[in-house]
Amino acid sequence: MRIGIACDHGGFELKEKLAAQLRETEHEVVDFGARQFMPDDDYPDFVIPLARAVAAGKVERGLAICGSGVGASICANKIKGIHAGLIEDHFSARQGVEDDHMNILCLGGRTVGPAVAWDLVQAFLTAEFSQADRHLRRLRKVAALESEKQ
Repeated sequence: MRIGIACDHGGFELKEKLAAQLRETEHEVVDFGARQFMPDDDYPDFVIPLARAVAAGKVERGLAICGSGVGASICANKIKGIHAGLIEDHFSARQGVEDDHMNILCLGGRTVGPAVAWDLVQAFLTAEFSQADRHLRRLRKVAALESEKQ
């Protein structure tokens, strides 16, 4: 699978570990940065290009990591077509894809350790959207919000 990954300084160490693990398991990793630790960088500079790539189908799924995962999640969800979720448990990593068509997994580099993060990534990547009528109906309602003029 072609996976995009992005982080700021708060997620840099975790991003590097996850990217290496993904490559070891023969995923293609597209790194949207940060490519070096910079304590004053800003997550939108990396998460926005990742989210746009996921929305455009240039990568199949994305991982966005900041200190808590909250900022990355808020930012990614501003891009039309993105369903990003801040996830800290195995069930939600899988269910978010199966029911809600989550396409970006957000993690907190300061809140989730590397072993748990790897478990979450694996659950996220192996899950498939169910295409169930009730989930499609709900997602149409969510998509309608993206078209509203505010």
